[in-house]
This record gives sequence, C-alpha cells and structure tokens, in this order.
Amino acid sequence: MAGQRQGGGGEQSPPLLVKIVMAGESCVGKTSIVRRYTDPGSPPAGAPTSSYLATIGIDFKVKAVTFNDTRVKLQIWDTAGQERFHTLSTSYFRGAQGFVLVYDITNLDSFQSITSWMRDIHEKAGDEVDVILLGNKCDKESERVVPKQKGEKLAWEHGIPFFETSAKDNVNIEEAFSVLTKYILEKNSCLLYDLDVVALNESKKRTCCAF
Repeated sequence: MAGQRQGGGGEQSPPLLVKIVMAGESCVGKTSIVRRYTDPGSPPAGAPTSSYLATIGIDFKVKAVTFNDTRVKLQIWDTAGQERFHTLSTSYFRGAQGFVLVYDITNLDSFQSITSWMRDIHEKAGDEVDVILLGNKCDKESERVVPKQKGEKLAWEHGIPFFETSAKDNVNIEEAFSVLTKYILEKNSCLLYDLDVVALNESKKRTCCAF
C-alpha cells in the first residue's frame, strides 16, 4: 500500500491526484452520487434525487481524502449520459485511473447499456483501469426491475466490484469510492516503488562515477 512520501526537510509531498470518471446513462443518479460523496450534507434528508437536472456536458468535483497515510485528491468527473453528449463525455475517459459505472435498478435499459459503456471505457482508457459497478436507487425497491443477482453476475463477468447504492439514503456511497480508491492506490504504490528504485539506482551510478 502506498504511504506518504517525504521530501527534503521532512516536508510532505503534494497529494496524489487521481482522476475518476462517472459513466452511465442519463438519469441514473450519477450527479446525485457525486454530490452525496463530495458534500454529504447534500441533498437534504428526504429530498428526491430526481430534483437534480441532468448534467449538461461535463462537470467535476474534488474531494481530498487520506487513505492508509496517503494523501489523495480525487478529481471526480461527472459526464452526461445523453446520446448527444456521448462523444464529448467519452473524450474525458482518457487519462482516468478509475471509473464509477452506474445503472438505475428501476430502469432496464440503463442496465442493458452497461456492456456498451464498458467497451467505451476499455477503448478510451485501456484495459488496466479500475472500474466499479453501482446499481443505484436501491431505496426504490417497489419499482425494481433489475434483480440484484443480475448486477452481481454482470460485475463478476467483468471482474469488477459491485454495490447497490442509494444517493437519497446514502447507502454504500462512501464504501464504493473507498474500494475504488484502494484499488487505484494499490496499483499506484507499485508505480511509486518502481520510480523510487530507478531513482536510487541512478543515485548510486552518479556516486560511483564521482570517484
């Protein structure tokens, strides 16, 4: 696991910047999930998540977290799900370390589109990025059309974590982002270790050549 890296004089290194992108069809609750995570006081208790307007184009929020002594700044991009914004939305997939892929448990079409969104993620961001799948609006159990087992099976087929969430009732939002951040940092810790080894070897070479 990555730890804090100290600079000269014991100063802390700057936070690790991590780009996370929300993906999924329109009106599945991506914006509500982001707002609930980055600002736990919003929406007010009991406020319907549908009161949020559909994202027009792109928006992003920033949340600073500390994970196992590693300071991280999460830059969470909220993309529009409407077809007319698809090219714009997927253009922001490049350079992302993680994706939160969302469907609405009361909307079968949003679930059936997940495979297409996964394909977009792999095409634009590569096969090594970390993805989690969220079945949102689990507070609307009486309106459910996508069984939880279907979400679990789809996630298993893609080898990614799965959560059923509710932005309205704040169910599994924090847990989902924590798992995604953990996986991203595990990969990043290997990268940081490799860079430290290279730097150490270069330092040794310069020291040897000085004599």
